[in-house]
Amino acid sequence: MLKSYFAAALLILVLLPISRAADSWQVGLAKQIITPEKPMWMAGYGARNKPAEGKLTELWAKAVVLEDAKGVRALAITLDLVGIDRDLSQAICEKIEKQHGLKREQIALFCSHTHSGPVVGKNLRAMHEFLLPAEQRELIAAYSRTLEGQIVDLAGAALKDLQPTKLTWQHTKCTFAVNRRANKEADVPQLQAEGKIQGPHDHDFPVLMIRSTNDELRGVLFGYACHATVLSGYEWCGDWPGYAQLEIEKRHPGCLALFWAGCGADQNPLPRRKVELAEKYGAQAADAVDAALTRVPEVIAPELKLTYREINVPLGALPSKEELEEAAKGKDKFVAARAQMLLADLAAGKPLAKDYPYPVAVWKLGREVTWVMLGGEVVVDYALRLKSDLAKPMTGGQHVWVAGYANDVMAYIPSRRVLIEGGYEGGGAMVYYGLPASWAPEVEEVIVAEVKKQAK
Repeated sequence: MLKSYFAAALLILVLLPISRAADSWQVGLAKQIITPEKPMWMAGYGARNKPAEGKLTELWAKAVVLEDAKGVRALAITLDLVGIDRDLSQAICEKIEKQHGLKREQIALFCSHTHSGPVVGKNLRAMHEFLLPAEQRELIAAYSRTLEGQIVDLAGAALKDLQPTKLTWQHTKCTFAVNRRANKEADVPQLQAEGKIQGPHDHDFPVLMIRSTNDELRGVLFGYACHATVLSGYEWCGDWPGYAQLEIEKRHPGCLALFWAGCGADQNPLPRRKVELAEKYGAQAADAVDAALTRVPEVIAPELKLTYREINVPLGALPSKEELEEAAKGKDKFVAARAQMLLADLAAGKPLAKDYPYPVAVWKLGREVTWVMLGGEVVVDYALRLKSDLAKPMTGGQHVWVAGYANDVMAYIPSRRVLIEGGYEGGGAMVYYGLPASWAPEVEEVIVAEVKKQAK
């Protein structure tokens, strides 16, 4: 009888650590350099007239896998790229599902929107498809194929790294983002000195903290609503988010820093155009991470709820064939290129799209965080509205994070206010992405309704 008691006690001692591990988060991390090896065309600025000529920093793809107490997994991948298109996003997610067993709602792809990275796939199609030399188009296609494989392999590496983890969050503020629609760039230094910066902004700075069971900082995932457009030269660089991640990893050896872009489509880092300014803003973001680390952490319960859906967001009035033919003869090379592209689609029997399959995802981390993920270049109005609307009992009082540039960067996403005001974000930028028209007036309500539906 005594032996049986000892055997039972020994079995409990053996199983106890396993049981405790099963009641906690398991987190895996991985990273991969994605800097092009050849001098490719750079994305983001139409004024560039030659390929990249050097490198300031490496470009990175980074992955974090979260696994809750029930074995539910979520994979977030961050990319130092201006954006990816829907076809590439779908291809990546399909291969990840096939090779690693993760379904679409379990995968999120985030782009930092650095304007010092390469052209990728069909992103910003009208800027490249009819305007770049054939050899550059071939390099873009080859890079996209390589990137697809790298991201799939990266997901596998992060899954292999799963280990018991303490998951917490905090948030602070970072203030260098400026509303570019409400402030003239040349006036910003004086306006900042006088405290007179105008326009809506989102200076919230959420930080997800990943610690080992020994309380060592393994990783931080942070977000901020601001364009990565400090630099406009011909050297590969992660811009201010890249410098922020490098600085965080320098200050915290052994820590992997990952960045997701918020709704900063109308927010710029100002002033800009100097490397030292990109480094300065990166250091300010690293300071914000450190400030969050000094606060009492909010523990996240090991529970995941994941949703993803593509909704048909309507476009406005479509151009006629005759209007496209006239535009194709115009002096604006980007307007003409879009018209030629759309005419080629019509000639191939492909009608102009009346709407777009827009991606919306909502991840709930424990009972503490609701993480909204929106495709495209989303203006700040969405973040401000969703944080207000979702911080009600329907979400259990969870803190709300709102990411843009997620899963597919197909165009600017204006609020109704910005759409009515017009301008670049309100419709002009649609030319460069190749969509045939501006969004319909109900764009904001359609997207917000879907977010609320998923968040319930």
